Amino acid sequence: MKVPERFWLFLSFGCAASLSPSCLSAQFRRAGDFILGGLFPFGKDTVNVTARSEPTLLRCDRLFTDGLIWALGMRFAIDQINNSSSLLPGITLGYDMYDTCFEPLVALQPSLLFLTQKGTTSIGVLCNYTQYQPRVTAVIGPHKSDLCLLTAKLFSSFLIPQVSYGASSESLSSTELYPSFYRTVPGDKSLVEAVVLLLHQFGWNWVATVASDDEYGRGAQALFLSTAGTDNICIAFQGLIPADLAEPSARKQLENIIELINSTEVNVVVLFAHSLPAQALLEHSIRMGLAKKVWIGTEAWMLSDIAASTPGVQSIGTVLGFVTRTGTVPGFQEYVAELFSSVVQEEFCRKSRELSLLLNAEVLGTHCRQCDRVALGDVWPMLSVTAVQPVQVAVYGVAHALHRALGCTSKGCPKTPVRSWQLLHFMNTLPFEVNGQSFRFDQSHGTNAGYRLIFWAWRDGSVTYLPVGDYDQSLYIQKSQIEFHTADKKEPTSQCFRRCQPGQFRRIKGFNLCCYDCTDCSENTFWSSTDSTSCSPCPQHLWAPSRSTRCHRRSERFLSWRDPLALALLSLTAGTAALSCVAALLFLKHLHTPLVQLSGGARSLLALLWLLLLSLSCCLYVGRPSAALCSLQQLSYALCFNGCFSTLVPEALEITLLAEFPRRAPALLRWVTRARAWLLVAASLLAQVLLCFGHLYLGPDRLVLDYKSLPREVLLACDTRSWAAFALLHGYNSCLALVCFLCTFMVPTTATRYNAARGIAFASLACFVVWIFFLVVFATLGTVLRAVAQICTILATALGVLASYFVPKCYIVVFRPDLNTEDYCQKLTEVSRQ
Repeated sequence: MKVPERFWLFLSFGCAASLSPSCLSAQFRRAGDFILGGLFPFGKDTVNVTARSEPTLLRCDRLFTDGLIWALGMRFAIDQINNSSSLLPGITLGYDMYDTCFEPLVALQPSLLFLTQKGTTSIGVLCNYTQYQPRVTAVIGPHKSDLCLLTAKLFSSFLIPQVSYGASSESLSSTELYPSFYRTVPGDKSLVEAVVLLLHQFGWNWVATVASDDEYGRGAQALFLSTAGTDNICIAFQGLIPADLAEPSARKQLENIIELINSTEVNVVVLFAHSLPAQALLEHSIRMGLAKKVWIGTEAWMLSDIAASTPGVQSIGTVLGFVTRTGTVPGFQEYVAELFSSVVQEEFCRKSRELSLLLNAEVLGTHCRQCDRVALGDVWPMLSVTAVQPVQVAVYGVAHALHRALGCTSKGCPKTPVRSWQLLHFMNTLPFEVNGQSFRFDQSHGTNAGYRLIFWAWRDGSVTYLPVGDYDQSLYIQKSQIEFHTADKKEPTSQCFRRCQPGQFRRIKGFNLCCYDCTDCSENTFWSSTDSTSCSPCPQHLWAPSRSTRCHRRSERFLSWRDPLALALLSLTAGTAALSCVAALLFLKHLHTPLVQLSGGARSLLALLWLLLLSLSCCLYVGRPSAALCSLQQLSYALCFNGCFSTLVPEALEITLLAEFPRRAPALLRWVTRARAWLLVAASLLAQVLLCFGHLYLGPDRLVLDYKSLPREVLLACDTRSWAAFALLHGYNSCLALVCFLCTFMVPTTATRYNAARGIAFASLACFVVWIFFLVVFATLGTVLRAVAQICTILATALGVLASYFVPKCYIVVFRPDLNTEDYCQKLTEVSRQ
């Protein structure tokens, strides 16, 4: 037989109009072996009463209605358990219910009462609470996060299980700070993840967020800001709705929020607030003429008739929001209807008066003289909207833990004492069933049933809560059922920036990092990611066009045999070589004539041969270069040039000796004429050969891959490794040309004699001019056209020597043979003898 125990009932709601409210309030009293403490928020518009007085209701609004339905849901669950033969058989659960009024101090008073030692009204101050038996075994509620943060610290100190059916603050997920706190709703982290996915699916990345200035609003907004920042969602404005809306400054703060939202030009507002702050914000939005927005809400105000009944609320735009995905509670509506119908029966009131005699007059309570009535019609419309299942799951979770802690069987439960802290192990580890659905508290002591996406659909001037999607780690939306309140009925855009196209990067503009222009990637850079703020450079062996998403392999660039410029230069080379051959053949044919002998005779043939080789060396610069070809290019030019001017040096020395030193000339001429002239040529060539070896030792030209000169190609070119070796190699030839020029440019002549010195002087001068231009171009041109510059230098040098020294002689040999006589072509030695 069950032994009744005295307990206190605290319930704040009205009764039917034809009946004293004390009838219904007294009927809630139950005796039991275990007591569940209930903390239900009925709102600031309700006041606390004791069971000795009539329950009070100042205004029958949604705050009261929700609290009343949650209280009825708790009683329904307890009645089910007390009538069950499988759960806690032989055990009757009792309960106390108190109205928190959404006030911490009001919630603190019954919480302290729950902590009093069983059978007393005092709290024991002990070092060890292991054997401490408080008034209640577990606590259900309260609903708000602010109150739970306060009460959870108290109950966790005594390790009394506390299960909330509405507190979603992530701060409560810390099992170290709140080891005995549990909840049957998802935490704000899951809610924020769902909101971010919703924004992503519609492409809204420029939003404003407003929250109520309480634990729920501030915590959810902070989570949203941190999550949005990592998911490329930009916050244009963030604001807080004042906690006390009655303060004179609250109106000005709300107006500032609306003005700032309007100035940001966002089309989406994420609102984390309870029903009253949400209503205040919506009222000011309507009054100030805020343009239609997409309002993304949460369960705290989405299902509230307070917000939905705001005058002109249809003009605010589109309302979407997430509410906890809860199941129905079978039999609850019938239970409430039966309870209200039984109130009118006299037998019900007689039993209520008998139960009221069991109340302790000293228990916490406040007498109130103002009373109102509530009928079934006031509650019935909200029965299908208010989530009752979390309350039922909370009660069943504690009941199942108690069932296991007692070691109950199907026959009954042993009459053994159970402490509150002993329930925690079973609540942490074991699942339980409610109406055939399995539940379990996770590591953060919560149950995550997911969310349902709700759309406010206007039907005949009233709001209908239309489900349009679900969230359970992933978001599914039925977009076709959402009717956006825009001019074209299409989903609005809310972007500070447009999504950049492939090949474009974000260029930040202004002070807000979320506002930017899309800029094309330049050449040789590529777009690496969707939200990149810069383009990545291609590796040097690759290239990319502008606005590219990948890099391409560079093609090789060099002076190819098929290039038009190469063909033109090769044609000029062939012409120069042919001219050298023709001049050599003419000189060979007229080798013993006075003019050819005056020009050096056989040495002139050797000079023409070197000019032929010099012109043919242009072929070394055409085609794909290699390290060997790069080494040969400078050597071939230096040797061929030296070979040509080495044959002119004896002639130049002979002329300067006869012209400037006539008295000492006979003794010195033997060193620069006949066989010794050949020795001088050979010595000059030998010296150049040694300098070539020195050039190879100091550093020959090398093959380089130039990735910077051309945007899309890699340039294969020969680069000068050592400028000292370069100067040494070509400096000797410059000295030979300078000697030839100095020895011949001042030599006098007569109109009746051929001026042999003039040709050498002009040939040397032509080489100097070519070399001056070559050095300037070679030093500044880089590697792009260096091969072309060298070919042009070679051809200009060969043509300059041919045109100034050999072509005039060929002209006389072919067209003026009358001048090819000993009298006209007489040497200065012969003139001096005469």
